[in-house]
Amino acid sequence: MIKDDYTADAAPGGERLLSLDFFRGLTIAGMILVNNPGSWTHVYPPLLHARWHGWTPTDLIFPFFLFIVGVSITLALAGKKVSPQPCKELYKKIVRRTLILFALGLFLNGLPFFEVDTLRIPGVLQRIAVCYFFAAVVFLHCGVKMQAAWAIALMLLYWAFMQWFPVPGTGAGSYAEGANFSAWLDGLLLTGHMWSQTGSWDPEGVFSTLPAISTTLFGVLAGHCLRRDMPDVKKVGRMLAWGIAAIVIGAAWHHWLPINKNLWTSSYALFTSGMALVFLAVCHYLIDVRGWRRGTGPFRVY
Repeated sequence: MIKDDYTADAAPGGERLLSLDFFRGLTIAGMILVNNPGSWTHVYPPLLHARWHGWTPTDLIFPFFLFIVGVSITLALAGKKVSPQPCKELYKKIVRRTLILFALGLFLNGLPFFEVDTLRIPGVLQRIAVCYFFAAVVFLHCGVKMQAAWAIALMLLYWAFMQWFPVPGTGAGSYAEGANFSAWLDGLLLTGHMWSQTGSWDPEGVFSTLPAISTTLFGVLAGHCLRRDMPDVKKVGRMLAWGIAAIVIGAAWHHWLPINKNLWTSSYALFTSGMALVFLAVCHYLIDVRGWRRGTGPFRVY
């Protein structure tokens, strides 16, 4: 993690939020597990991504990362919004972190031959970098209601183009693999620089980054809830209520806009954000409110 001169992931009192550390560590452990599940000749289904539509526990890991990034933005930058520190200096730190993450992603994509003509430009770290940048900018310049409005607007914008834009040779409203608006746009902008296993579209492509930014903004909103001056039990109850609502709405939306990790559909963004919010609420109650620490050490180290 790239450290700046401000305290990251700090609770209102200044101490670290242990539940968020645990959540992040558990997510990293899950990433390691699904990337190295043992023998690839037989992998337990929960450790595989959904083939196309639908989801498995593995499909929760990446959106959980982005959600955690959003929570951290609020906890780390909230004090800077009222600080006399020039916004210019804060932007330098945000841009620096964004560029480093993006460059690391390109470096990993290029290993070991660094063939520039076919270098994959998108990637996991690149998406985290872009989502972090835009969510941080929205956080700095917008109030809570406008942050929520941005999250919802990006999801609706994505749905509108996917559902109604007439893709050449495909038509409108297609969510088929390689034959949809997102894949078509990737083909226009990223020809020769996409994931080698697909060639014609990228799971971290340009257009699907819009609802991924929404995922990060939902984390930003969760951070606001954690910082609210109210009883902890009430915070947890509010997070659980909003999380369950997001899960239900996302699952219902699936009937019109399929939950799909490769396309990062808006229903997927909302559904997985709800799952992340519920999980964070439970962790916050058990670890920060009730003081339960047993067994959390290894994940906090991660």
